[in-house]
Amino acid sequence: MNETPAHRPPVSRLVGGVICVYDTAAPVFGELAPVAVLRPREGDEVVGHAVAAGAVRAYYTTLDGAVCVDADGTELWRSDIEGEWSDRYGHRPGCGLSPDGRQLWLYQPDATARRGRGDAWTVLDAGTGEVLGRFGLETVGQGGEHFTHPGGAVLLCVGEGQDGTAVLRGSFAGGTPEVATYPWSDRCLIGLAPDGRHFLTVDHGQGDFTVHAYPGGESAFTVTVDDFGYDGGECEAVVEWSGGYLDPDTLAVVLCGEDEESEEEWFRSFRVDARTGRILGEFDSGGRGPYDLHPLGDGSWLTTADSGHPVRHRADDPRG
Repeated sequence: MNETPAHRPPVSRLVGGVICVYDTAAPVFGELAPVAVLRPREGDEVVGHAVAAGAVRAYYTTLDGAVCVDADGTELWRSDIEGEWSDRYGHRPGCGLSPDGRQLWLYQPDATARRGRGDAWTVLDAGTGEVLGRFGLETVGQGGEHFTHPGGAVLLCVGEGQDGTAVLRGSFAGGTPEVATYPWSDRCLIGLAPDGRHFLTVDHGQGDFTVHAYPGGESAFTVTVDDFGYDGGECEAVVEWSGGYLDPDTLAVVLCGEDEESEEEWFRSFRVDARTGRILGEFDSGGRGPYDLHPLGDGSWLTTADSGHPVRHRADDPRG
């Protein structure tokens, strides 16, 4: 197995209303037990979260803002989103930490929440909750997923439903927050290469996936559904918005579809050469569905147990 990427954020999941943190640096496989449990404040409905290195703090979002708690569950700060939402459904604020853990980036889907303004991406001091910068976005998003880049940036993929997606890059170089938007409205960010030199996107229409150079986004190669042999005949297929980098040289890509004769839905996971796009073959991820596959970048990946805790697999492990 390859070494664990040094920049990788702690693996955490919301299970039973608490934020559970898992140690994936150790060579442990099968169902993982949490090494730390951080409790949100009573009454808070958690819709997104991030965990600091060492599991000493948890940051989470509610429909109303961002909150920071320590390992004992004590609230350290709370940053409310200005204005009240007038529609409870369809919007999920999200957050992500910078690689050094000093800034928390908060995505606010304010347009869908009907706060009377457009979406925003706000940079908070992770230690104090102080607002360091706020950027208005030209999106009408429902939610956003953050990705921590080893070079110091944070990437954000905003889902706008049937209208597509937007991918942005935020940085805090020189003490000043900056944001750049990639020139697409039809590509979903799926994962970053462990070394940060490339990233993977899937077409919003689910017809292909592309590997891009970082930071500019230039296409290295594109692989289509047809390249897998699914050409719309008896077994139509699409590329799912899941997967990522199994290791620096290998992608995990998921296809799903419905058999025309039996009308049964199916999904299949494939390994693909991350340098050339060559399809290396199908593998059994052990996942419950097409989205239950979370590569860690070191040759292993996570699925989900009945308990809600992650199950860790590797290619040479008889369990997965």
